Amino acid sequence: MSFTAEQLETLRHASENTFPFVSRCGVKVLELERGYCKMLMPHELNKNHVGTMYAGALFTLAELPGGVVYMTSFDSKRFYPIVKDMSIRFRRPATTDITVEVRISEEEIARIEAEAEANGKCDYAWDVELKDATGEVVALTKNTYQLRKIGM
Repeated sequence: MSFTAEQLETLRHASENTFPFVSRCGVKVLELERGYCKMLMPHELNKNHVGTMYAGALFTLAELPGGVVYMTSFDSKRFYPIVKDMSIRFRRPATTDITVEVRISEEEIARIEAEAEANGKCDYAWDVELKDATGEVVALTKNTYQLRKIGM
């Protein structure tokens, strides 16, 4: 499955604007392709009482690629994703815009989809690094999702 520039722009717009909460945070999709996204959470809109990025904004940025990668990887007429589990480890205060990148291979996409087709669902997981403007890792997360077959 490949996407036209127009289709990718539609997915980018949906990723940034489907949920009012995400829109209010100012999240931006910087890069998008099949099985990959890079997203940004702006610092200015998400400061806490001490001037660093709000912990909930960091958690949100770590979770959002799950839906974005789903939209570029799986057949939304046959499957839908859910978040099963997430944990976050804060390493240092975030004082700049923060980015996250997630990539899932074609082989992993095929494996997940085949298992969900056969069993009605498939768990999959990845680790995420949230990085500041200098490339420093400010938080680490472990994300577990489940792809579910519609109608099961």
